[in-house]
Amino acid sequence: MSMKDFKHQLGKEISTMKFSRDTVKDFTFVIFGVIIQAFAMRLFLVPAFLVSGGVSGAAQLINHLSGFPIGLMVLIGNIPLFILGWRYLGGLRFALRTAVAIIFFSFFTNFLVLFISPEGVTDDLVLNSIYGGLMYGIGLGMVYRGKGTSGGSDILGRILNHRFGISISTSYLITDSLVVLLGGLVFDWERALYGLAVIYVSGLAAEIAFEGRAVYRTAMIVTCDPEAVSQRIMEALERGVTMLHGTGGYTHEDRTVIYSVITQSEIPQLKEIVKEVDPKAFMVIGQAHEALGEGFRPLIEQKT
Repeated sequence: MSMKDFKHQLGKEISTMKFSRDTVKDFTFVIFGVIIQAFAMRLFLVPAFLVSGGVSGAAQLINHLSGFPIGLMVLIGNIPLFILGWRYLGGLRFALRTAVAIIFFSFFTNFLVLFISPEGVTDDLVLNSIYGGLMYGIGLGMVYRGKGTSGGSDILGRILNHRFGISISTSYLITDSLVVLLGGLVFDWERALYGLAVIYVSGLAAEIAFEGRAVYRTAMIVTCDPEAVSQRIMEALERGVTMLHGTGGYTHEDRTVIYSVITQSEIPQLKEIVKEVDPKAFMVIGQAHEALGEGFRPLIEQKT
């Protein structure tokens, strides 16, 4: 893309972009998220020489070897990835959120040096791994809720997935493992192992911060008395049900299958309802990644 085409595209996208209330909320999530990540770096990860992977981890290694500021290295390291992300991951909508995340993270990672001791909070590697991973993951989850990325391996992972079909989880594993391996060479292998623990803990924390604590379950119930079972579910659990028509593969008899989405805490009540109404019913309970719509998170909040 030439510079002329780039300027034309930028002007076109800016002219059509609308800053709604949801957009302001998204940027608020992104900014607070990266500030939390910066605190995690300065309070726990950097003092303990724990490398969590990605561009920020590589910046730690460069800082240790050369003394260059971590925030500056994060900013420089993200520039080529940012350009690629603009090209392949959504234009201005991607660019603004990601640029805000990178700039604020870089700034606060350097700015907090003025107020936080280089020794951090504790010299215990276990505590630094747990709390550093938790804080970093919570911040990352908030950035995701703001429909943004924190740059680095986030951008690279999405590009590899978009262009080459490599799963995002595999992309993260490749990039983060490489940085952690380099961390073992620069620092020591014990800290490299703790760095893997940081990646795992931060991943769990990011998922909870992004999706919330609620765990959703899908229930499919094959019963001879679908009307009674569905009525009890709607009354006792206040959950909607969908009637599906099925045919038994062995008996070839027509059966009604009840489909419903509930929370994990409602599983015991559902089992009790089905047992009371139809003890001979067949029920399968599965896990849902996310539930949107009436009774759960409003679907309209997913619009950008």
